[in-house]
Amino acid sequence: MRRSGKSGLEPGTPVYIGENRLERAQINVILYSEDKFEEHDNVDLDSLRQKKDEEGILWVNVTGVHDVEMLRQIGEIFDVHPLTIEDIANTDQRPKFEDYEGYLFCVLNMILYDEKEQELALEHLSIVTGSHYIISFQEEPGDVFDGVRARLRQNKGKLRVTGSDMCMYALMDAIVDGYFLALEKIGDGIETCEDNLFVSAEKIDLAEVHGFKREILDFRKSVWPLREEVASLEKSYSVLITRDTRVYLRDVYDHVIQVLDMIDSYINILGSIHDTYLSLSSNRMNEIMKVLTTIATIFNPLTFIVGVYGMNFDNMPELHWTYGYAVVWGVMIVVAIGLVAVFKKSRWL
Repeated sequence: MRRSGKSGLEPGTPVYIGENRLERAQINVILYSEDKFEEHDNVDLDSLRQKKDEEGILWVNVTGVHDVEMLRQIGEIFDVHPLTIEDIANTDQRPKFEDYEGYLFCVLNMILYDEKEQELALEHLSIVTGSHYIISFQEEPGDVFDGVRARLRQNKGKLRVTGSDMCMYALMDAIVDGYFLALEKIGDGIETCEDNLFVSAEKIDLAEVHGFKREILDFRKSVWPLREEVASLEKSYSVLITRDTRVYLRDVYDHVIQVLDMIDSYINILGSIHDTYLSLSSNRMNEIMKVLTTIATIFNPLTFIVGVYGMNFDNMPELHWTYGYAVVWGVMIVVAIGLVAVFKKSRWL
């Protein structure tokens, strides 16, 4: 649906803006504590209500934000504000952080590199974090959270002995780490273009260079607001974020800055490739024009001689001269050789 579909609706009315690729939404749940771990797939809303009241930290992963009725019911279960539900359904939302009474709300873009299509795949992702729960909302299956799930299953690290804020950090950190992987894939393509450029400008596809630049700019648009979001999250006065988690959030902030530095570097490289390509193409065209001009300059006097003796006048003594043909050829050859010698002496050839 286009964004114009929300025009005139009451604030807090969830409207999905995106392309639905799922038949139905899916809810997966992980309930954990230091000595407890449960994992359930395809949970219904009634079971989710029961899990909410159990002891431990509840991570709810919702796949398919097109089902706005399901989003509304989840919001009722966890007492999430209607404006938050509206932002979750709005997949055109920019990355941001909001501190509501009782929970934190974060919007990010999960960026993956599609090996099959050879392009970036951007996905809107929302995270709601309460005192004992985390709810992540994504548009379609496939994410970068397998490492987080593995650490929870195997009880590695601090996740099982800390609160929901640490799990929120882990999800954000996994998303930012995914940025590095996607950038590496783009960087490989850019390096290949750069290497081909200095072999032969003809090996460069300018459309491919523009494609890389468009992807990098989209990447930057998705990541740039995240810097402010993580900084605000780390500096917020929310009691839901512990001092230990704030230290880890500063690490995420540093990683975001590194990603932005890499993006700026790639933008500069692509600009350099574009300018160098145009320069090499211009030089190649100049060389071609130089050769053509030289050939034309050599043949101009020869054409003049041929034109003079091609005139149909009766009173031209050389026309009846026995050695006229050979002499004209000799003169033309001497003129041509002389011009070539002058051009080489002047370093025009």
